[in-house]
Amino acid sequence: MMSTEEKLASDIEKVNKIPIVATILDVICKATGMGFAAIARVTQDRWIACSVQDDINFGLVSGSELEIETTICNEIRDSQRAVVIDNVSESDYVNHHTPRIYGFQSYISVPIFLKNGEFFGTLCAIDPNPAKLSDAKIIGMFNLFTDLIAFHLQSMDLLNQSNFTVQELSRQLTHSADENRQYKHISDHNLQEPLRKIRMFSDMLVVATEASDLQKARELAVKVSSSAQRFSMMIKDLSEFSDLDYKESSFENVDLNKIITDVSVQLRGDLRAKNAILNVGFLPSVQAIPLQMEQLFFHLINNALKFSRRDQIPVIDIFARDIEVDLIEHPLSNGKAGKYFEIILKDNGIGIEQSQLEKIFDIFAHLPYDQVPEGKGIGLSYCRKIIRNHGGVIKAHSDLDKGTSFSITLPVRKKTSNDFVLDNVGFGL
Repeated sequence: MMSTEEKLASDIEKVNKIPIVATILDVICKATGMGFAAIARVTQDRWIACSVQDDINFGLVSGSELEIETTICNEIRDSQRAVVIDNVSESDYVNHHTPRIYGFQSYISVPIFLKNGEFFGTLCAIDPNPAKLSDAKIIGMFNLFTDLIAFHLQSMDLLNQSNFTVQELSRQLTHSADENRQYKHISDHNLQEPLRKIRMFSDMLVVATEASDLQKARELAVKVSSSAQRFSMMIKDLSEFSDLDYKESSFENVDLNKIITDVSVQLRGDLRAKNAILNVGFLPSVQAIPLQMEQLFFHLINNALKFSRRDQIPVIDIFARDIEVDLIEHPLSNGKAGKYFEIILKDNGIGIEQSQLEKIFDIFAHLPYDQVPEGKGIGLSYCRKIIRNHGGVIKAHSDLDKGTSFSITLPVRKKTSNDFVLDNVGFGL
């Protein structure tokens, strides 16, 4: 979640991006004859100037704060009504501490309510001299301006939410197109291979049965069963891959150090069998889906063990570092504000040819090397989909006979439409 300070700074910036704000404040000063007008963001314990016109050297600028207890805004927020004072000395506020502290005689402050009913702040004006403010036209003007401000704030949020939706849809369509390409290849090639064997062995089984060659029939029946089992497993893997999705409600704070510890326990037998060395630096906590993070590191570490060299003890290094947004090679959430980090997982295994680096993330991909062990070829495709689910990217770098390095760039917290609204403040939206 954004901190309170970040949210308040965002609110101030949004007000200053409303094109008509300067005009509103200027019209107020000219129409009332007052020398100071402002839009303030007001909370339970803060009064912050968002935008100011100061012709009397009151001393406030955008971002300036007043002690909330020294203002009348608590009363305005609680009553949800405007306070209008033509002349302090002739009003109920003659003994009030606020005019005494700030030395004004005329004062008007009208609450700004967002379209969802939330209290945002006030549109106010003050002057050291009395002014005729208890006028239907003046109060009507202030009410109109507060409605305009609320309307613009809502419009900015809706526009930015729409932009986020379009961007998210585009991202999903891109990923969907890539997965559809893989599904088509699987349908045309991968699934055809076990089906071809089933048909071939079945025909041979019929011939062997008719010839009463029972031994041959048994052997062929085993091959038919094996091919059918492989076909079934591929369908199961595809189904699980398709279901590897996410819901915003599934995200929670995840300690990646604990995830690595849990995965190490699961792979303890394989690590010991190869005398593997697992070096893990301190990893961050992130907003993520715990089970998917576990699957991610399970596949990556298992992959490093599987593709280790026979003549060397496997060494796997895992560490993380913060990364500047402008150094990210791929656009993440439109490259806007947000904290990202990079996780590096390096091994000293057999390595991968450059021409194969992108293919390794495809479903059922197999590397064309004799020394590569047989596998289902779906582990790294799981990894890429998990990373995509979390708004990140994964890349592989490798040298034959030297090892492979996986670079995973992730946001500390996956963005939502609300974050996109806040991120785009200051970009003219």
